[in-house]
Amino acid sequence: MKISVSLLSSYLYCSRKLFLEKVLLLKEPPKESLVLGSIRHETYDNINKAEELIVTSIAKKTPLAGLEVMYRQKYLQILRQAIANNRQRLEDVNLSMLDAYRRSSAFISDESMTRASNIFSFIESNNVFGDELWQRLEPKILSELRVESETLRLKGIIDQVHVYNGEYVPFELKTGRAPNDGVWPSHRVQLAAYSLLLQEHFKKPIKEGFVVYLDTKEKRHIAVNPYMKEEVTQIVNDILALLESRELPDFCHNENKCRKCGLKSTCYNEEEVSNLLKVRIS
Repeated sequence: MKISVSLLSSYLYCSRKLFLEKVLLLKEPPKESLVLGSIRHETYDNINKAEELIVTSIAKKTPLAGLEVMYRQKYLQILRQAIANNRQRLEDVNLSMLDAYRRSSAFISDESMTRASNIFSFIESNNVFGDELWQRLEPKILSELRVESETLRLKGIIDQVHVYNGEYVPFELKTGRAPNDGVWPSHRVQLAAYSLLLQEHFKKPIKEGFVVYLDTKEKRHIAVNPYMKEEVTQIVNDILALLESRELPDFCHNENKCRKCGLKSTCYNEEEVSNLLKVRIS
């Protein structure tokens, strides 16, 4: 049995909530933040897929301002399509398409400027254009890469993999605030799992990875070490045991997590949970 890498993060965040969702089959009501996060992920995925077409269309030296306009127009078009694709989900959380556009367009402008600057600098240094520019440009970015492993008992979709001179570097894109230092423990374990999957998939060592916190525009580095495999394996074992268990895990005892949880009312209703568990067992 292979489990999704995302379950590792969910388990570390709150094992009780994971039990309610995966064993008792409860569904959390939709959240505004999750819908906006999905729109950002979809937008970034399609931005990366459009990169080759944009780069190969550059046939001559272009001022930085011109490149920024070109990138921004294309990226805003991609954002609008992502918002349209999620129209029903936006309605479910009482958020208009216009509000979603206003709240998401700022990161598009930042991304346009960053990528245009990188391309401009590369052209200035190498004086190449079109197909040759694309062939020589680094890093190449693979988006939404599906990986799985019978040995690791894991499967998942990596947000981005940057390829530099044959080296593969996983990137995870996250919404929400970043910790003061490093990354949140659940994000570190998730990236470790993806690094192990990448290593097996490409038969090459993975030395590092990054978690990008989109809301705060911060990129946090993670060094991959040999101890991560043991840690990931243990968590996988724990999750598989939880999925087969009929014992409800304890509360997470984190007021901030509980306050934001859409399953809070059921979670704290011991009679309701007990009845659900009896139904599930039978």
